[in-house]
Amino acid sequence: MQGKSGGFRTIIAFKVDDKSFFIFGFSKNEKANISTKEKTALKIMAKELLAYDNKQLAKALKHKALFEVIRDE
Repeated sequence: MQGKSGGFRTIIAFKVDDKSFFIFGFSKNEKANISTKEKTALKIMAKELLAYDNKQLAKALKHKALFEVIRDE
């Protein structure tokens, strides 16, 4: 069975039972994968975001540097 040629790839940074961040997404028909340079930059971003405490998260949300996604349960 062959996979779909369309679709999307998403990169998510997360800590189990803590927090998660959608940090990058792209269409597979536009790009096969991320570059080594992009991977390095995204790892740095993920490390910084995952280190945020609640006060830093609140400030980033207030200034719209981050957007919170709330799912219905």
